[in-house]
Amino acid sequence: MKVSDILRVKGNTLYTATPDEPLAKAIQIMSEKDIGSLVVMEHGDLVGMLTFREVIMTVVKNGGSVGTTLVRSAMDDHPLTCTSETDLDEVRRMMLDRHARYMPVMNQRMLMGVISFYDVAKAVVDSQNFENKMLKAYIRDWPEEDNSSN
Repeated sequence: MKVSDILRVKGNTLYTATPDEPLAKAIQIMSEKDIGSLVVMEHGDLVGMLTFREVIMTVVKNGGSVGTTLVRSAMDDHPLTCTSETDLDEVRRMMLDRHARYMPVMNQRMLMGVISFYDVAKAVVDSQNFENKMLKAYIRDWPEEDNSSN
């Protein structure tokens, strides 16, 4: 299974921020859209990722508020990325190694979407459920052995 399989099911709604917008505005978008991350884009290029982890670390660093902090100061400026052709097993390994919950999907320099650890886990469970159903159907339809030739 590839990342493109997840994106096909998930759809293509993308939420982004710019590095020079106020962090408070980005947090408001995340809250209103009930999303855990924003891709940070500047001049059409991916420059960072803002997740609730970076937001919380910034709030703690600033004594409980975001104040006038810009997205640039809070974002992860070296986010983990994959392509739509990356195998799901590789994505799981990458996300686990870096403790990443969200990963932008890039095809060359074009942002194709964002997948979450939840999306990956759901795809794996759905795939396993399908495989289990197929195996059970196969077993149920197993032909009876002909014992008359013994």
